[in-house]
Amino acid sequence: MTAAAISVDRERYTSVAIGLHWLIAALAIGQIAGGLYMEGLPDSADAERFQLIQLHKSFGITILLLTLARLGWRLTHPAPALPAAMPQWQKTGARFLHWGFYALLIGLPLGGWAMVSASPLADTVKTYLFGVIPWPHLPFFDGVEDRRALAGTFADMHEFGAKVMIGMIALHIGAAMKHWLMDGDGVLESMLPFMPKK
Repeated sequence: MTAAAISVDRERYTSVAIGLHWLIAALAIGQIAGGLYMEGLPDSADAERFQLIQLHKSFGITILLLTLARLGWRLTHPAPALPAAMPQWQKTGARFLHWGFYALLIGLPLGGWAMVSASPLADTVKTYLFGVIPWPHLPFFDGVEDRRALAGTFADMHEFGAKVMIGMIALHIGAAMKHWLMDGDGVLESMLPFMPKK
């Protein structure tokens, strides 16, 4: 059987899973790009930074909610089986990477939420998703003596998680290209929209 035939005949993800995958991917890459842009802003751009932070928080919570929906769908709609010819270490690595994405796509927004909630400015700077929907701060930090230091710790963790995410995205794209260009096993096509179904 040719690679083209394999790619067409392979079982595909559901339309819901495909839509959520690409939407979350686009938002996550946008968040990383936005975070890097904000880091490069000069101190004189406080007003622009403030507006971008509000959007960053809004999109972060959106990613959190979409990822929880994606995880719920994943647990009730199993993913297509990996190719039988795929080495076991690659299957293990793929599963580890996928669940690592879930961990970061949930953990990074939660960490950002904790950072904002722990900040000494939390009582004066409220969060409104996209400037409209009020979003509460986490209630765990009222008794913390040095909230600035705690918020700084969360910020460091948030930055480290984002760097790990960049590496994982690069690895994920590289693996997808390998499946498409070298293996021809239909793994990439099973997550592409507008492909013929089995």
